This record gives sequence, structure tokens and C-alpha cells, in this order.
Amino acid sequence: MSDSEQPFDLDPSSDDSLRSGSVAPASAVAETSPQKGSVLALLQLVRIPTVFTAMADIFLGFLLTHSLLEPLSSFVLLLGASVCIYWTGMILNDYFDRDVDRRDRPNRPIPSGRIEAAWALKLGVALNVVGVGLAASVGTGSLLVAVLLTACVWLYDGVLKKTPLAPVLMGSCRFFNVMLGASASSTGAMWLCPQAHVALGLGIYVCGLTWFARQEAKTSARAQLISASFVINAGLATLFGFVIYAPDNNRGETALFVLAVISFTIVRRLLRAISQPEPARVQTAIRTMLLSLIMLDATLVFFATGTPPLAIAVALLMVPAFLLSRWIPMT
Repeated sequence: MSDSEQPFDLDPSSDDSLRSGSVAPASAVAETSPQKGSVLALLQLVRIPTVFTAMADIFLGFLLTHSLLEPLSSFVLLLGASVCIYWTGMILNDYFDRDVDRRDRPNRPIPSGRIEAAWALKLGVALNVVGVGLAASVGTGSLLVAVLLTACVWLYDGVLKKTPLAPVLMGSCRFFNVMLGASASSTGAMWLCPQAHVALGLGIYVCGLTWFARQEAKTSARAQLISASFVINAGLATLFGFVIYAPDNNRGETALFVLAVISFTIVRRLLRAISQPEPARVQTAIRTMLLSLIMLDATLVFFATGTPPLAIAVALLMVPAFLLSRWIPMT
């Protein structure tokens, strides 16, 4: 979304390497992008780098309720449902923001004319229907979560984005996305711990991230950044609590160390943005927090399953997310 994390705007040109000229800014790509309806315009519309954070949530939710990615068919269906609903949120964001973007971001796919608004809306609705259908094919519980996630997406994009409730709705999107992964629980107890605890922590984190990003296109209010940072750290603390108070296992110390490294990286970016709340620094902090979602998920997968290959598989989602974010803005 233009002023937040996006359902579940960061400009890679804010990155130091881009300012040095080593990589072409994403905005420059947009300015020289191909004709109307091009693949590049579509990738920009759905903000392709960010979808890997949603995929990581499904891995996490599923593996908090299963020891392996089995039944594989259920996992794949839920992964597809998450991707479709996530892309729905991205498309609806640009559709409802199209008038504002004509003024502030004329190079976005819809205001630039490379994608027609009516076509984008139809695509978003179609993806939403497919996503809910995929979830329904897994079971009633998955259908319920997909409907709740859809409701949060539409309420955020279409009604409440400019209200104080927006960050809460965005956090709810992340909460329900993790719970979507957990919705195929073989015991039927998907709303219980540990998945509910972890989903809540990530939801709080994203709520703070969204609040932090509210004014990212211009100089942010320092008080807002400080307040949002407290919420972000509350979410991280909730994840620390999950590891600390979970039944003893020999992976706790490793998981806590990795969480501490991730948290230090995030807090460093937050403090840098607070000290000088210009768009470039705020956007860099947002980008760091978005990409860190994947590593948070991977760390928690390792702690929950004790299976390094599964944690590595989640962490590897960082590779396409990072590389694509160098060329296509994440916000």
C-alpha cells in the first residue's frame, strides 16, 4: 500500500548501493517499462518481492502443526491460497489508491496507464475467488481463515486504510496468514498454541511496521516512529517469549541467538530512521523489516521442528525476495 506494509512503500532507490549508482533504481525501471499490460507492469502491480514473506508464513504455520510438509497436497493448496489472497491485497491497494497515485506516484502501473484500473479490479477479484477456493478444498477450517483474511484485506484497502485502525487490520492480515498455514492441523485445534502465540507475535510486529510506514513517502513524524518502534519490539518480544517459555529443547539457545541478531538489525535501522526521519531512511527500515519476516519465520521453523533443511528452505525465500526488491519496489 502506498503508506504501509501492504496487505498482506519502500523504494529500493533509498538503498545506499542504489544511490551510489551500482544498481538502477526501481523507479527508473518503472519509467522505462514496456507497453501497457506488460509482464513487468503486472509484477510491479503485485509487488512480487513481498509475496515471499507471505509464503514463509504458510511454511511456519503448517510446520507448527505438522512435523513435515505432509500431506504435501494440503500444504501446496494453502500456499497457493495465500499467494492469491496476498496478490489480491496488493492489486486492491493500487486500485483504491489510483487517484492519489496519479499525483504522488504517477509511474505506478495503474496511473501510468500500463494497466487499466477496471482490469486490475477484475484480476484482484478473480485471484481472491481462486484463493478462497483453494483454501476451501483443504477443509472448513481453512475456508474460515481464508474468509477472515479476505475480510481484513478488503476492509484495509477499501475502507479503513486512512484510519487509526489500519495498522491493526494489517497486523490481522499477517495473523490470519500464519493461521491459514496452521488451518490444516490434523488435531483440528488450529486456534491453540503454539501457532496462535506465534501468529500473534508476527501480527503485532506487522501492526507496528505498518504504523511506522504511515508517512514513509515524506518526512515522518519522529513521535510516530518512536511509538511504532515500541509496537514492533513488542511483537519481537512476543516471539522471544514463545522460544523462552516453550517446552525445553536443545534448540532454544540457537533460536534465541538468531532472533537476537535479527532484532539487532531491525532496531539499528529503526534508530537510524528515528534520528533522521527522511523518506530514504524510513523506507530502508521498512524494507529491512519486511525481508526480516522471512528470517523470523525460518528461525521459528527451526526451533519448532528441529529440522535444518526445512528452516533452510524457508530462509532461501529471502534470495528471490531480496534480488527482486532491487528492481521492483516492495511498497
